[in-house]
Amino acid sequence: MKQHSPWTVAVGASGGEGLQDLRDLLREWSDLDAVVMIVLHRPWTAISHLREVLQRSSRMPVLIADEDERLQPGHVYIGEPANHLTLIARTMGTLTPDPVRMHGNRTVDLLFNSLAEFGGSRIIGIVLAGSLDDGSRGLATIKTAGGCTMVVTPRWPLPNMPANAIAYDGPVDVIGDIKVIARAVEEAVSEQQRLIV
Repeated sequence: MKQHSPWTVAVGASGGEGLQDLRDLLREWSDLDAVVMIVLHRPWTAISHLREVLQRSSRMPVLIADEDERLQPGHVYIGEPANHLTLIARTMGTLTPDPVRMHGNRTVDLLFNSLAEFGGSRIIGIVLAGSLDDGSRGLATIKTAGGCTMVVTPRWPLPNMPANAIAYDGPVDVIGDIKVIARAVEEAVSEQQRLIV
């Protein structure tokens, strides 16, 4: 069997609805042969229990990434509120310190842009619920780099992350509810696996 580099799936969300989307998405995957990297907007100064909250919904291990950590398929990685998770090599993550909020409301773009730069061709960017437009620019960068882009169907009439991502720059590969997105990711990952066996 031919050796392959793993897929990297980056997911961005914000607020309570975004957190619920993340939990619902993780519940859909029993095991995914991909590195999953998650960014959720959170207060910089508050203690975060995001790892524990997501772990209750995930059958894959949820880990707070260490600096220069070798990322493993079948694992979910998050950063700390003021240390943002990014990719610095094909399968290596790092943390970008941000004590003065230089990347405020741009942490999803930060992650997505790092995937476009270092992730190769096996990258998927997903924008889930949230306010404002973080993720729009980074998702377009993933698309330009040859990756796959997915956005949850916008649920509010006001401008929000999903609606802004869809409208920003060019077509999105998949727009749908959480189940549609979860299946699309599984199909993308498994289809490539079949092609290289």
